[in-house]
Amino acid sequence: MDKNKALVVFQNKKIRRVWYDDEWYFSVVDVVIVLTESIDAKDYWYRLKKRELESSGVELSTFCRQLKLESSDKKKYFTDCANTKSLFRIIQSIPSPKAEPFKRWLAKVGYERVQEIENPELAQERAKEYYEIKGYPKDWIDKRLRGIAIRQDLTDEWKNRGIQEEKDFAILTNEILKATFGVSIKNHKMIKGLDPKFKNQNLRDNMDDLELIFTMLGEASTTEITKSRDSQNFKQCKSSSKEGGKIAGNARKELEKKTGKNVISSKNYTDLTKKKLTLLKNIN
Repeated sequence: MDKNKALVVFQNKKIRRVWYDDEWYFSVVDVVIVLTESIDAKDYWYRLKKRELESSGVELSTFCRQLKLESSDKKKYFTDCANTKSLFRIIQSIPSPKAEPFKRWLAKVGYERVQEIENPELAQERAKEYYEIKGYPKDWIDKRLRGIAIRQDLTDEWKNRGIQEEKDFAILTNEILKATFGVSIKNHKMIKGLDPKFKNQNLRDNMDDLELIFTMLGEASTTEITKSRDSQNFKQCKSSSKEGGKIAGNARKELEKKTGKNVISSKNYTDLTKKKLTLLKNIN
């Protein structure tokens, strides 16, 4: 289970979720599928709400929020979602032998992220364990974790300045890295032999030490420029992102001039990912 992603898995069934108002909200229809294995989960959910209203006078929809989740066509639609507390109430109305184990799973999944917010060191420790299991060098892990912290500071600044859409975060990030390395994220991945469409091949997880360092410099510089300019909205943040990346880009060019070597490397860590997948299969 990846606690930073919009999908979690219970007994090989995927459940969509979204982080909203400082807690996880889960797709009710996906939960219905898990508990009932209904062919038409949307119809089951409709009939369940109707039956509960008639029998107890409780309107289950009041426990839900309409939030956007990605569908099978890769587009996002408003969907009935419920937080952990509300899902417990909804589950009471669904007769299923899976209800109790699902409740225990739900409590764990919903609480882990809360723990990490209250104590950010927990998130860092979990990330450290993840990279250690994959076999990354200790020095690399230290840089990667520092980069995660710097990245978090930057995205927090963006959120405070009106950036909310995932695509806007992606565009701003690409502006920084393009100015830092002289190539887009897509082309950077291609240089490393990564598939741009394969989400599991994270570019940063395949960067070498110097690439990580310059990425940190670009994002840290962007954070400081954003603060000093008090950049607001997407347009202003984009301008600050280009300037922050430019600072790192100039430093990269200077180093390349002195060493005669390109900072961008074709080196990747895909072999470690394969080893981890093999290890997980053996454990399971």
